[in-house]
Amino acid sequence: MKREKILIAPSILSADFGRLGNEVKSVEKAGADWIHVDVMDGHFVPNITIGPAVVKSLRNRTTLPLDVHLMISDPWFFLDDFINAGSALITVHSEVCSLSLIKKIKAKLTVNKVRLGISLNPGTPLKKLYKLLDLADLILLMSVNPGFGGQSFMPVVIPKLRALRKIFLRDIEVDGGITDKTAPAVIENGANILVSGSYLFNAKNRAQAIRELKNG
Repeated sequence: MKREKILIAPSILSADFGRLGNEVKSVEKAGADWIHVDVMDGHFVPNITIGPAVVKSLRNRTTLPLDVHLMISDPWFFLDDFINAGSALITVHSEVCSLSLIKKIKAKLTVNKVRLGISLNPGTPLKKLYKLLDLADLILLMSVNPGFGGQSFMPVVIPKLRALRKIFLRDIEVDGGITDKTAPAVIENGANILVSGSYLFNAKNRAQAIRELKNG
């Protein structure tokens, strides 16, 4: 069976925020496919990161798609801001979104030509997604508990990933603890987009680190 192309989305959560534009250009030059932007509100997760203004600024610094992950309690309230900031894909969490809200979000994103991702935390059962799969362009499986970078990969996510790939044929992204050691199992079990933060931004040779992730 032909292997699906693997995309790498560096998470700027682990970048040097004092030189964020340069950091994004660095991973773009190194071969990244997307830029992953972790948005945290201090409510859904115990951390606060960035908002639409930073996304808009990044839109002017890179040609890569901005993969915006809303780890926030009220994604609908902020949706227009992140659409207008230039997001190519906006991911919301299944834990805070009802089916009716997901339908509203999907409709608005479709009109604005933005793709919809739906995320699942490690402790949330896969069945939470069953009624949402037809609406999603992408499913993001968290392989750490969201909120902070630099955490270790949770192997418990692998069976969930394997089961998801059997019923979902579009993009599957995995985020959390992705390194050259954990990427092979993630790819083997069905993921085609890997989010990596500290592993990539701490690498002495970022181009080599991206190649290693893609090669699984």
